[in-house]
Parts: sequence; C-alpha cells; structure tokens
Amino acid sequence: MKRRQASHLGEPVTPDLLMTPSDQGDGDLGVDFTADRGNWTGKLDFLLSCIGYCVGLGNVWRFPYRAYTNGGGAFLVPYFIMLTICGIPLFFLELSLGQFSSLGPLAVWKISPLFKGVGVAMLIIVSLVAIYYNMIIAYVLFYLFASLTSHLPWQHCGNWWNTDLCLDHHAMREANATTAINLSNTVSPSEEYWSRYVLHIQGSAGIGDPGEIQWKLCLCLLLSWVIVFLCILKGVKSSGKVVYFTATFPYLILIMLLIRGLTLQGAWKGIQFYLTPQFDHLLTSKVWIEAALQIFYSLGVGFGGLLTFASYNTFHQNIYRDTFIVTLGNAITSILAGFAIFSVLGYMSQELGVPVDQVAKAGPGLAFVVYPQAMTMLPLSPFWSFLFFFMLLTLGLDSQFAFLETIVTALTDEFPYYLRPKKAIFSGTICVAMFLMGLILTTDGGMYWLVLLDDYSAGFGLMVVVITTCLTVTRVYGIKRFCRDIHMMLGFKPGLYFKACWMFLSPATLMALLVYSIVKYQPSEYGTYRFPYWAELLGILMGLLSCAVIPACMLPAVLREEGTLWERIQQASRPAMDWGPSLEENRTGMYVATLAGSQSPKPLMVHMRKYGGITSFENTAIEVDREIEEEESMM
Repeated sequence: MKRRQASHLGEPVTPDLLMTPSDQGDGDLGVDFTADRGNWTGKLDFLLSCIGYCVGLGNVWRFPYRAYTNGGGAFLVPYFIMLTICGIPLFFLELSLGQFSSLGPLAVWKISPLFKGVGVAMLIIVSLVAIYYNMIIAYVLFYLFASLTSHLPWQHCGNWWNTDLCLDHHAMREANATTAINLSNTVSPSEEYWSRYVLHIQGSAGIGDPGEIQWKLCLCLLLSWVIVFLCILKGVKSSGKVVYFTATFPYLILIMLLIRGLTLQGAWKGIQFYLTPQFDHLLTSKVWIEAALQIFYSLGVGFGGLLTFASYNTFHQNIYRDTFIVTLGNAITSILAGFAIFSVLGYMSQELGVPVDQVAKAGPGLAFVVYPQAMTMLPLSPFWSFLFFFMLLTLGLDSQFAFLETIVTALTDEFPYYLRPKKAIFSGTICVAMFLMGLILTTDGGMYWLVLLDDYSAGFGLMVVVITTCLTVTRVYGIKRFCRDIHMMLGFKPGLYFKACWMFLSPATLMALLVYSIVKYQPSEYGTYRFPYWAELLGILMGLLSCAVIPACMLPAVLREEGTLWERIQQASRPAMDWGPSLEENRTGMYVATLAGSQSPKPLMVHMRKYGGITSFENTAIEVDREIEEEESMM
C-alpha cells in the first residue's frame, strides 16, 4: 500500500529485490518484540543498577573480616591482582554478551545452542540464592523495626529470652575498671537476642527438626517479598528508578557511620588491626584463594544479573567505561566499609577491655550480633542502629532486584509470546512461589537451612558456570568473532589485556579455585552444630544439580541436528541463524545477511538505504566484513 501511494506522488520506488519485509507492509514479520521488552529509561539507570547489584551485604560483613584474617593491608595486593585477572575481564564479558544480543540468560545461548544448559544452571543458582537472600533482608527488617524504640531490646540481660550465661557489657565495663572478667563461659545480650529471640533456635534440635514457624519472621519475609515485587512490577522501568535511591543512599549512611566511628575512642586500634600489613601471608595459597573468592562473589559474575541488566541497554552503550566504574567502585566501597566497621570494633574492644579479634566476626554474626552490641555503647544508640540496618536493607534490596529480574527476564525471553504480555502477573507468581519455598527458613531451625543454602547453592556450581561460559565464548564461538562483535557494538576492539585474560588467565585461575575448593572441602557447620550426613549429601546434590543440567541440555540440542554424532555436535555448537543484535537497525555488516529479505545481492546496501546512509558504526561493520573476507581468502 505504501509503495502504491509513493508511485502516485512521483517518488522513487524501491525495487522489490532491494526491499526487506518490513518495507513491504505491516505484516507479522515487521513486529518488533524488543520494543515490547523494554529498556532503561535513563542514562544512569543501568550504571546505578550494576553498582547496587555488586555493592551488597558482602561488602559490609565479608570483606573486612577476610582482609584482617589474611594479612590486613597486605590482602589488598592479591585482592587487586585478582580483580585485574578475573573480576574486570569476566565482568566485561558478561555485559558484552547481554548488550550485544539484548537477550536474557537462557535465550542468549543462541550463541551456541549446545551449551544452553549453562543458562539453565544460572537460573537454578540464582533462584536458590534469591530464596535465602530475601530471608536475610527479612532479618534486617526485623532489626530495623526493633530499633524504633528509646532503648534497644538487646542492650541488657534480664529478658525472658536471656539465660544465666548472659553478661551485660555495661557491667563488664564497670568491672574492668578494677578487675579482669573471664569471658569464656558468658554470652552477650545481643547474641542471645539474635539466637534465642529472633531465630528462636532453641526450639529446634537440628536441621531435621525445623520446629514451628516464627510468625514475626514470616511477616517480615512477606513484607520483603512485597517490597521486591512492587519495585520490579514494571521491570527495569520501575527498578531502574528505585536504584537512584537504594544504590546511592547507602553511601551517605556509610560515610555517616565512618565519621562517627573515627571520632570514637579506640577507633585507631581497630583500624590498625584491620590494615596492619602482614606480608608473610602472601606466601600462602589461602590468601590468594580468599582474594579470588571475594572478587568472584562480590561482583556477582555468573549469576546472570549483569547479563540481564546489559540486555536492556541501547546497542552502543559504553559498557567498557561502565565496567571500570563499577568494578573499581565496588573495591573502594569494600575498603571504605572496612574502615567504618573496624573503627567501631576498635572502640568496642577498648570499652570491653578485650582484644579486637575477640569481638570481630564474619558473616551474619557481624551484622546481627557484634555491630548491634557496639551500637548500644553509643549515645543515641537507637538512631545509629536504625541507620545501620537501613543501610543493610538498601544494600540487600538492590541485589535482590537483580536476582528476580534475572529470573523473570530469562523466562520471558524464552517464551515471549506467552509471558511478555503478562510480565507483571508472572513476576508476582514467582514472588509468591519463592515466599512459600522460603517458609522453611522462618521456622525455629530455619538458620540451619539458610546456612546449607548459602554454602552449597552458589559454590562450585557457580564456578563451573563461569568457566564454561568463558571457554564457550572464546573457544567454541571464537575469540576473534567475539571481539568483532564488540568492535561493531562499541566501535573498537578489546585490547591484548582482555584477550589474554579471557583465553588463559581467567579460566586458569577459576579452575585452580575450583580444584582448591574441592580439595579443601569442609562440612557445613553453624556454631557448634555439625550437620548430619544426609544434609551434607543434600547440599552436595544441590550444587551438582546446576552442573548436571549443562551436559543434560546438550542431548536435545544434538538430537535436533542431522548427520553423524560429530556433525551433530558441530552443528549444535554453531550460533543459531537469528543470533546477533535484536533490533534490525543494529544488524550491520555480516549480521545483515541473517535478516528476513536478505536474499538481496547487496543486503548492506539495503540496510543503509533504509536507515539513512553510512554512520561510524556502519563503517566499522564494513571494516569487519573486509577483515573476514581477507582471512577467508588467506585460508
């Protein structure tokens, strides 16, 4: 119809041979599903979402402890080396995959359908993590509400949940003026509040005896899921705006806590303990492994969150610049959090008259026992406690947004006709299902299940996923082709540094890390509780599940092809016919030939005619095509 009108007006008519189906009419082939998929609504949405995703609870309760137990200031040497070898290159690789294809963790494996199981493995891992991660947010909400009082409930002994072993630190402080106190058989009020009141762990005999549901925790968990659902209701259009607050406000609180901590007596004692370099630690393999683990989990590589966020970018977004901003910003935040935490622990050490290493703990013990106890020693303790837990809340929510968006995006990209029009309903269904699965964590023995999930859901399985992704992109798809894709997308090729890391350094480091974690395997434990063998087996099977789906998904991919077994494997390894940029205007160079209507003898000319001449990116595509032709002629 458009062609007929143009001919009557005397305008030039494009020959049918040089027309794409989208020129020929408004039929089904012209439907643009990427437009329905959505994009970030602002330039900072993506960057702040990545910062919020990477800067999480681990920066506050894991990095400071790992630093002081592995050489203090000397730990920063292997930390930044591992950031250079593994963190930055793998971060950039995952962002590049997502932005180039505009696809989620499942559909992105059009790049090599044989390895689609890697996407399924990502989905399993991130689903398991999302279930227990929101339980941690529920604990934070519980403490946040408990801080809305004139006197913190964990400040003194004498409550119904306290035992005879409870020792009030205020009494300790007064007694320390005259005599030393034996702390070996005592428990702080904050520890009993956490274990006996919040968790009510005394109601469970172990992981096999979960006990009753603690309704106060159940309601907090429900509230946390409601908050997450409301923030991801409209996908990245809603979560991309929420992160303007949740990704920036924690820095304001962190700076406030840091300034307050540095003004306390004894703060320098904690900071000195935190940063005093012990260079002899660098000669042990444990320090290098710990540094790699911290980088690996802190940046969130392999969970699919980075890939998902990048898939909502415009095609030419400068993710090269964003990679360095986020990775270096994450490292600086971890170091800054260490100063804030250990300045308060130094003050606590001086007040209690005990060494710093007796008050410092890792993991939830720092966030829910030690730091809350330190808050009770400060004037206006409820105010500082509220600020601390509000910071943890905003840090945790950012990461949870990424986990849920990864799951929703992966499945809606896989089944766009059915799920994309009902994305809000589908997101709500997932939140309800995960809330129900997380109810076991709200029981008396819920902490045992949380520890099991934390130890095994994203352990060696996650490393296998990242190693397989790296090798598939560089060896199966081809490092040259991948670099050409980035060249077409960003206008320049990755340098020797990225190529060397993707090809050799990153996979080798991760394989060493995987072997080390298997050789040095230790059964899970929580305090003095040792998990039974069946629970250990369940945890190992949980980790193996994500690994097993990778070869399992290869079978249907091979069966869909024809020929001998080796021919089927080769064909399944090649990119799908529709692999490439999702939007038609971004399919320049070699990817124009995969468009509908590419039977034209000069598809690039058709593309340029339709989209208005040659741009700098079309020039790049022409250069890439010429480079491919030269290589083929040499072969």
